[in-house]
This record gives sequence, C-alpha cells and structure tokens, in this order.
Amino acid sequence: MRNFIAKAALAALCICTVFSVRAAGKVTFEASAPMVVATGEAFRVEFTVNASPDEGTFAGPDFEGFELLAGPVLSTGRYFEAVNGSMSSSVTATYTYMVVCAEPGTRTIGAASVAVDGKTYRTRPVPVEAVAEPASDAPAPGAAQSGGGAERLEKDDVLLRAAVSRTSVFKGEPLHVTVKLYRRVNIAGFEDVKLPSFNGFWVQELPEEASRGQRETLGGKVYETAVLKEYLLYPQLAGRLTVDPVVLTAVAQIVVPGRSHDPFFGGPELVNVRVPLRTQPLSVEVRDLPAGAPESFGGAVGRFTLDATLPPDRLTANSSANYAVRIAGRGNLAFVQAPKLTLPGSFEQYNARASESIDVTASGMTGYRRFEYPFIARAAGEYEIPGVEFTYFDPSLGQYVTLESKAAAVEVLPDGSDTTAAGPVLPRRGLTKEEVKLLGQDIRFIKLGGAQLRSRREPFLFSGAYFIALGGIVLLGFAAWALLRKQLRDAQNTALLRGRRANKVAVQRFRAAKRHMAAGDRRAFYEEMLSALWGYMSDRFNIPAASLTKESVREELHRRGVAAAESERFAAIVGRCEEAQYSPVDSARMSDVYAEGVEFVSRIEAIVKR
Repeated sequence: MRNFIAKAALAALCICTVFSVRAAGKVTFEASAPMVVATGEAFRVEFTVNASPDEGTFAGPDFEGFELLAGPVLSTGRYFEAVNGSMSSSVTATYTYMVVCAEPGTRTIGAASVAVDGKTYRTRPVPVEAVAEPASDAPAPGAAQSGGGAERLEKDDVLLRAAVSRTSVFKGEPLHVTVKLYRRVNIAGFEDVKLPSFNGFWVQELPEEASRGQRETLGGKVYETAVLKEYLLYPQLAGRLTVDPVVLTAVAQIVVPGRSHDPFFGGPELVNVRVPLRTQPLSVEVRDLPAGAPESFGGAVGRFTLDATLPPDRLTANSSANYAVRIAGRGNLAFVQAPKLTLPGSFEQYNARASESIDVTASGMTGYRRFEYPFIARAAGEYEIPGVEFTYFDPSLGQYVTLESKAAAVEVLPDGSDTTAAGPVLPRRGLTKEEVKLLGQDIRFIKLGGAQLRSRREPFLFSGAYFIALGGIVLLGFAAWALLRKQLRDAQNTALLRGRRANKVAVQRFRAAKRHMAAGDRRAFYEEMLSALWGYMSDRFNIPAASLTKESVREELHRRGVAAAESERFAAIVGRCEEAQYSPVDSARMSDVYAEGVEFVSRIEAIVKR
C-alpha cells in the first residue's frame, strides 16, 4: 500500500511539474500578413503570442478598408523538451483572420492587443498594398496555392530574373548579383540547371538563408518570390564584362480535368508542366584603377584601417620578438597582402604569419587580416624599425589612400655569451655585414703543374644500360603479343562480347528514354526503359530472348551472388514501367523511374565486375 501511494505521489508530482513549467524569456506579440496582395484575393492575417494569453483579453485590430471574411480563430501549441533531467516548454497562441481587399491601394491593419499574466501587449500596425491586376484567366497567387495548382499556365506565370547591385564599378570593387524566381503557380522542382561561368570575376557564393517567401508586383501582377542564388563578384579585368544567363527548367503544377468517367476516380488531376526559363545577360562597366599607384599598393579596394603592435623597446641579443600589423575594414579583404617590413641588417627575419576573421555579406567582405613578422635580434646596439606602409584604393573618393604605422626604436642588449681565446678570432653570429672579417687565414694557394684529366664517359653500346633496355624491349614485345592473342580469342567469343557491350547498349537506350521524358512522350519513354532493362539482362548474362523472364533473371542473379533484394528491385522497376505504359493514369514520375533504372544497372555492373 505504501509503495502504491509513493508511486502515485511521484506521478502526480511529475505531472504538476510538466504542466507548471513555462517558457522562460521575453513575451512577444507579433502580427504577420503579406505585404502585397491582389484585389479580391483572400489572405491570412495572424497574431501570434509566445505565451498563454489571459482568457478573454484578446482585442482584434481595426480592419478599415478590408472586408472581414472569418475570424478570429484561435490555435494553440505546446512543446515540451527534457534534456538531462531538465524540462522546458514553450507555448504559442495564434489568432487568425481571413480578409479581402476589394479596392487597390495601400492600407494599414491596425494593432491588436492581448494580456499575459495581467500585462497588456500590442502589435505594430501592418501595411498591406493591394494591386489591381490586369484581366487574366490565371488565378492569383493565393488561389494557386490553395488549390494545389493552376487550371491553366500563362506565359508570365513563372519568371526568372537576375539583378546586379551596380552597373559601373572599379576593378576589385564588389558586385551583388541576385537570381530570383517569380511564380503564380506551384513549383514542384527544377531541372537542367546551368549556372554562369563568371568570366573575368572572382566569385564568392553567399550562403542560402531560410526565409519566408515574399510577394512582389511585376508588370502589374502579384508574384510569390524566392531568391535562388546570391553571388558576390569582384571584377578582375577592366572594360565591359558580361555575366552569362542562368538557364533552368521549372516544373510547374497545373490542374486538368480527369480523363476517367469513374465517379470515384475521375476527379481533376495534377499535371507537371516543364517551363524553360532564362535570365537576361547582365552587363557591367568595370573602370580601371587610376595610374600612379604608390609602391605599397597591393590591390586592396575598399576602406580600411591599420593598427600596428610594436616590439618591446629593449631586447636581449639572440632573443625573438614580433612586429604585428592588423588591417581591418570593408572591401576585398581576401586580396589584402602582407605589407613589406624592413628590418635592420643584423635582425634575422622569418616569414610572416597571417590570421583573419572575415564575414561575407551582400554588401561585401568585412573583418580583418592580421600579419605577424617574427624576428631575432642577433647583435647588440640601438636600432630603428621604420613604419609599415599600406595603400588601398577608396572607390567613394576615387583615389589612393596610404596608411603608415609609427617607427619603433629598439635597444638590443648583449646576452653575455662573448668569449676570448688565443688564436684566430671567429666572427660572432649576428654581426652586420660590415663587421664580418676572416682572421688567421689567407687565400688558399693555387695548385700548379699539369692537370691529369680523363673522360669518365663510357660508350652506351654493350653497357649495363644497353642490356637493360634490350631486355625491356623484348619483354614489351612478348606482352604485346600476348595481349593481341587474347583480344583475338575474345573476339571469337560472342557471349563475352555481348556481356562487355551490355552496359554501353543500356546507356544508349537510357539516353533515348531521357529524350522521350523531356518531350513528355510517356509511352515511348516506358518502352525504351523496358528495352534497356531487359536488353541489359539478356546481354550481360547471355540469356536468350525466348527464355528472358523475371524468374530466369532472378535465378541468374542468385547464381552470380547478387542479393535477393536486387532481384526484387528489378522486378519492381519493370512492373512499374509495364503498369505506367498501359495505364491511363501516371502512377509514377518518369524522372523517378529513370533514376531507379540507371542506379540499378550501375549497381549490377559494379557487383558483376568484382
């Protein structure tokens, strides 16, 4: 009895703990609505709070200028997470309205309010632009999405546009190129994507950011837009440069009436339509940098600052130190090279070490590059290290700007390693070139008399290398004879030739099937796929056409050590092709069947060749 009571109490405690946990953090109450809509198009307006609102405290906004169709509809969500015994939860509540705007113009959805734990929160007003689209049979973007497709496809329902931030820049100045898709129908995917080569530019592709789709007006129509690619281009040549077009095929979805008279299965069908798209070429005028650049200019374009970290004022001879330079700013930081540092002759200088922190954004590169110059002071004395010069070109000013660090005075103290001894005095390591002397020796005496010279060359004929080369020629002759004999023997083996040519013939048939797929000829596509699969099995395993069945293929694959799953996979692909060939309804996507067939033949080819 006690155990039961203890377990019940523990369970109640856990339940109370879970349902009493609230999401920590700041309470937010936000409104969301499309920025652009078409007149007469119904759209959603949502108000979301990330906490449990007090009951009955929500006050809707002022929908002046809009027609309210439905709402508010409340939907809530609760999420729990337990990590290492620590539980957390989050709660959201969303109030949804359906509204429509009948007249064109820009209107504002007023603020809504809600209370959480007795405290009132308000949203910001949301502006919405209503656009009167020209008369067209094509539905508005909202209607296309709600129905899963359009009833017909207009020529401007799917557009591809490329835009460049500027059309005239200096050499090395960044350009931002955006490739954007405009659509008024659903898009299932993309095929045959060909990106430009960007000749004459240094290219930095910007990372794709997951963002909510936006609406824009183009030619008086409202489109759903999505950014497909973003690039940062740095011109490397002067003159007029052209960015090649982006070419792709968009798979649009449209609704067509069902071809069957069956009352249960004769409804509308969703059909994929391939729309070829192409952006316009972009032309950019690249101006060359002005002549007369300072010697310290290394190609940096933008706006930068220079900071130097000087070495200590006092050093001990034969000790190491660093001279560091930090170049920061916005521009082509990736092209910034280490400035030249001139050290005294008695300093032993090593290669500069570079480190960087660069962020790539649509406006260019920002961050810094740091260069360290390690050196060793070898000889005692007082020295001056001149400042480092760095020159960049500022496009906003149209001129070169030179930055220079301060000079550094360094005193090198003796390290106490000097020694005195009788005999020749050798130079201490680290002395300057003027101080280096050779004592106790003179120039060595030149040898006199007749020189006894003889040639050490030996004739190649009958030498060791000669016999090695002769043996290699004989071995190569025997190898060529054996290879030729094997090829003649294989040429007489018909089954072997069929097996070797099986993959090549299958590839040719797959290419023909792909052409039929691009043309939208379903029957020809599936016929070619069946010919490719059955023909490959017949040629590869020498199975006569009269004996070519699924069972014979399964037995032959099993005899060759192929897993039973591959046999079932072959039967499934063939079955799908046969079914789709004679069925009025396309139960399988041609692209999927094509990919599975090519992958199956590749796997069998790899297994058989082991």
